[in-house]
Amino acid sequence: MATTAPSDVRPDPPEPSGDRSPLAEFGYRQELHRSLGRYASFAAGFSFISVLTTVFQFFAFGYAFGGPVFFWAWPAVLAGQLLVAACFAELAARYPISGAIYQWSSRLSSLGFGWFAGWIMVIGQIVVVAAAALALQVVLPAIWSGFQLIGDDPAPTSASGAANAAVLGVLLLVLTTFVNVVDNRVMSLVNRIGVTAEIIGAVLIVVLLFTHSERSPGITFHTGTAAQSGLVGALLVGSFTAAYVMIGFDSAGEMSEETHHPRRTAPRTILTALGAAGLLGGLIILGGLLAAPSLTDGRLGVEGLSYVLTSSLGDGVGRALLADVVIAIAVATLAIQTSACRMLFSMARDGQLPFSGRLAKVNPRTGMPTAPALVVGILAAALLLLNFASPEAFLAIGTTCIVMLYLAYAMVTGPLLWQRLRGGFTVEGTDESGRPLFSLGRWGVPVNALALLYGLFMTVNLAWPRAEVYDPAGGHWYFQWFTVLFLGVTLLLGGAYRAYRSRSAAEAPAYA
Repeated sequence: MATTAPSDVRPDPPEPSGDRSPLAEFGYRQELHRSLGRYASFAAGFSFISVLTTVFQFFAFGYAFGGPVFFWAWPAVLAGQLLVAACFAELAARYPISGAIYQWSSRLSSLGFGWFAGWIMVIGQIVVVAAAALALQVVLPAIWSGFQLIGDDPAPTSASGAANAAVLGVLLLVLTTFVNVVDNRVMSLVNRIGVTAEIIGAVLIVVLLFTHSERSPGITFHTGTAAQSGLVGALLVGSFTAAYVMIGFDSAGEMSEETHHPRRTAPRTILTALGAAGLLGGLIILGGLLAAPSLTDGRLGVEGLSYVLTSSLGDGVGRALLADVVIAIAVATLAIQTSACRMLFSMARDGQLPFSGRLAKVNPRTGMPTAPALVVGILAAALLLLNFASPEAFLAIGTTCIVMLYLAYAMVTGPLLWQRLRGGFTVEGTDESGRPLFSLGRWGVPVNALALLYGLFMTVNLAWPRAEVYDPAGGHWYFQWFTVLFLGVTLLLGGAYRAYRSRSAAEAPAYA
């Protein structure tokens, strides 16, 4: 178990060295099975991002509010997230530990601040698990109407579509929870196979969409009739799609304790996972806009890319590609749940959560922390029940998880920038192969500053309570303010637990 310092400030580790255990330096012993190679590490980040899952899930939303011009929000968000990923790559080389956001933030600032970063991150990850599972509703009924188990309207924003999404999502969570309990190697194998299928499917979709183009790329400079609030408003709301897609690249760092040569591998796979997903996602969105049978019949803003595939490529090919999207959704849900499990495990190992002893226990046979998998699965399934209450929950859940992760990211890039400015952060030493650790060098301060500014701006943009976005039907103020309220409740619960924990420690009898 961990030997953490009793104060609220974490001690800085010794300088990294290629011939030392990555965990021994930090006071931890190896409990998770170290069995992941470079491709498995890449797959961890790529499958969390899961370009097919998220682009298919939020394309219709982006188009409905921004029109074709929403495409340009994609490269803007990709550039911003690459700045963040570059900072994370440095930290993954220096601190190759599970619970990345929590570990990085607490070691750059204080244990208390880092605890809140980890708390916000893990709650956000649980919400992302639920949001990813809901994506099945966008695809399965388009493949076969029999997957619409409740009602006859498959649109996720309809009452029957939202309820059916919850049912399909719960069934998927049962499967992913089982895989997250069975064995480390089984989880990795499923992840690698799924990511390979997703990449092949994404490339095929891009090629087929571009070969079935109906218009020129110049259409992306038009807002169309969908945009209600001008160009700036279209881009701000349209950025939700890109923001939702390009999160979770830190998962490669999250899996460091299970990765061979993590100081060398994780920094590179963080950047390559985001870069590959960003390129493929941008091409899919552009191809969808060019190949759509119509940009004005209203279907693109409701049915999204599923409509484009089945209409432009024919039912047979379109449904075959949608089946690949189903695989991507399942693997994404699995990867996100795995990442949340590692965060819970890392915080519990430090004794920072309720029931820490049970949450930090690793099954020696499987190399998996069983209790966190069950907790994440159950809580995510409970969130899905909100869809039975109102269709607006679909968007509320999706946007809330983005805001939570963006804020947690800023709680890393903020302290990192402060440490750089005061000269308290340097990247020295070598990785497992004897090469210098990944470092931004003299570009560290400007890249870090831009990453922090971008993250804070997007957090405010995403959380802004726009009635036309969060409560289009009107009369549900709690959905309009859902993200802000959810974040407030998360902080209050976290603060209450920290206060209770501090009081209990102060009242405990001291023994010689």
